[in-house]
Amino acid sequence: MNADAPIRDDEGAAKKMAGVFGTFRKSIRQAAEKSPRLPGQRGSKVSESGSEHSKAPPSPSVTSPLRSVAALFQAKDEDGEKGGAMMRSKTDPNMATLLKKGASIRRSLRFVSRKDKKQEASLAVQEGSSKEEEEVAEEAAWEEVEETYMLPELPHTPLSVMQINKLIEMEVLEEAHLNLLALRLEFRQEWQRSGQDSPMELAKKEKDLSILYSDLRRKIASIVRTSVSLPSRNKGLLVHVARIVQEEDKRAQEPGGLQGSWMEAWREAVGEGVRDKVESVHLEQSHLNASWLAVHLGLLGKAVVEDLETVKRDIRWSYPRSFKVFSTYVERYHAAIKQHLNKLLQQSTHLKDLYALLDWIVHRYHSERIMGSPALQPDMTEEKENLQLDEDFLLQLREKFCITVKEDMRAFMIRLIELENEEMWTARKRPDREEDFLNSHFHMDIWTKVKGTVVNARRIDAQLECKVITSCLQELRDFPMRFYAAFQLHCSPLRPQSLWSEYNITYINGFTALLQHMEDYQHQCADLVEAMKEEVRCLHSKLLQGLAEQFKPYLGRMMTRKWLTNDEDFNQLYDRTELLSQQCDAMMPPHSQDLASELHHYVMKEYVGQLMKNKYSCKNRKHEKAAGKMRAQCSKLRELFQDMRSSKDWLYPVGDHLSDIIGEKNKADIKNRLQPLLEQYPDFSSRHLTAVLAFRGLPRAREHQRILLSLGRLRKTRTFKDSDHSRVDFFGGMEVTVRTDCLSRLSFFCFTAVFPGN
Repeated sequence: MNADAPIRDDEGAAKKMAGVFGTFRKSIRQAAEKSPRLPGQRGSKVSESGSEHSKAPPSPSVTSPLRSVAALFQAKDEDGEKGGAMMRSKTDPNMATLLKKGASIRRSLRFVSRKDKKQEASLAVQEGSSKEEEEVAEEAAWEEVEETYMLPELPHTPLSVMQINKLIEMEVLEEAHLNLLALRLEFRQEWQRSGQDSPMELAKKEKDLSILYSDLRRKIASIVRTSVSLPSRNKGLLVHVARIVQEEDKRAQEPGGLQGSWMEAWREAVGEGVRDKVESVHLEQSHLNASWLAVHLGLLGKAVVEDLETVKRDIRWSYPRSFKVFSTYVERYHAAIKQHLNKLLQQSTHLKDLYALLDWIVHRYHSERIMGSPALQPDMTEEKENLQLDEDFLLQLREKFCITVKEDMRAFMIRLIELENEEMWTARKRPDREEDFLNSHFHMDIWTKVKGTVVNARRIDAQLECKVITSCLQELRDFPMRFYAAFQLHCSPLRPQSLWSEYNITYINGFTALLQHMEDYQHQCADLVEAMKEEVRCLHSKLLQGLAEQFKPYLGRMMTRKWLTNDEDFNQLYDRTELLSQQCDAMMPPHSQDLASELHHYVMKEYVGQLMKNKYSCKNRKHEKAAGKMRAQCSKLRELFQDMRSSKDWLYPVGDHLSDIIGEKNKADIKNRLQPLLEQYPDFSSRHLTAVLAFRGLPRAREHQRILLSLGRLRKTRTFKDSDHSRVDFFGGMEVTVRTDCLSRLSFFCFTAVFPGN
């Protein structure tokens, strides 16, 4: 491209523009063939005399046509000074006009867009250019900027501080930097001449340099921060940014520059831009959207991929390879996201949000959705795809997840109890039946909750799964007794209604099913599963006892005067037992048999126990009637419990043995009835015998003492069998009421003196 002498006025600028556009087509082809830079780079260097060099310089950074702007400034200054020292006036009247013209020239000769390049290539074809030249030009557009470059000639007289500042503001970075270097060279020469002296003019110039360099660094940081968001606007500017960074780091030891590495400042600007982008990703408030964090993380991953694609496709071609642009952006994204995740952790309080955070870190971040995206290959293969998070952060996140699991499980079970009260207990609703069994769905709700939480934890890793199972079982361990306490509080008024029995059976079934579900985790948390089994067994015992205790009011009226003449209480006892026997069919095995056995033991023990309370004494041979009634009632109960398949068949003979003692006509023959009773029930003691004799109406006379002595001899000579140990809990726990008159005390004193321990 031919150029005229340096432009001195507005007409000269217009003439140069005409010359530029007159040979524009040739310059496009020459630039594409000679320059390894982007399509917007200048391909020729203009000397001071205006002659064109025959070869391109070894660097893509050459003298810009915008040097004409500097020439304009210089010409104006020279005319005003008439050869004297340059005055940097801050009120130059032609400043705005000149800058506008310079900007117009810069825009007209600035980096050519791809669309313009295609249009010029089409014109070149019309003029006879080959398609091969066009392809070479397109390929050259995507080549990296070369490491080496030739710094253009510095102006002999730098522009004023105000003019350089305007160039920085207008982003005419190359011209601004060249004038800064010229001003810096001028300062260094004056500093060397002044020696140790430091005149005020030199100090002022040093301050001007510091201000201008600070403005330049801030402008560069601003361009770098927005380079990914505005790639087409900043693409050409980044070439000049890279050259300025390289040049300033080379001159770091020279006076007049800024402290600190320009390359490090560039990296920091990249990091600031990345942080701004991460913080700008849409984040809803949790109360407005339940999935706020999952949505945010999805948008964040998408933004990361899009930005890195832009860096890979556009931004990195504006820098030399030594800048490691793609690697720098990847590192800065790792750092920004690491900082951002700490903030998200503090905001996350719900289990689903903590799981979304864990899943995004462990699985999604390095997957093909984000850092492993095919669009980032092969550049990403050499980078670290995983977040290098602090061990404390991951530990804190996992610990918070497990704590939240416990809190969530506790709140869930409290809500279950509240729902059971609202829907069942308060409404007096009968339980549902499922496959002929009374059933409540609470155990399925708990199992679904635990299973879902454990499965999600397993997706993270096996270690978290084990911790989550532990957290769930720790909360579940206390749930059976909390449930039982609430049940007793709200449902005690239902006793002894049949609905009470149905509830008890339902919850026996429900906790049995829950325990079966939890046994799936036996191999991971054996101790906690065993502890929960013990709690459920305790609950079952209490519920079975609750079923049995509904008969206590009827049993309490046995062995009285009314009982002897009225069968009403026994009939109610029998009817309710028979009803419960039918309800047992709705109980899951083996608990139906457990209930029959438990109920059998309870009824017989309470029935016989009424004999020991000294509530009635048979007179005038009424003992025979009482014995017959007892035998008949015990026989009916035996048949009923046989139908219920009670496993405690050793309870069947007790009624007959006691009836034999009570109904014996000859009191002297009572001694012969003791041995069969003692063989069946080895825990039958003299206190129990005393109570039975009192019910029979046998006075405490000599015959009374002989019977007691006979029992003492039998107990002393009898040896226990192994099978006896299962029966020692029948009479042993019975409460015995003994008369406390003087005669009874004396007879017992004599008896215990002869047979101590009895």
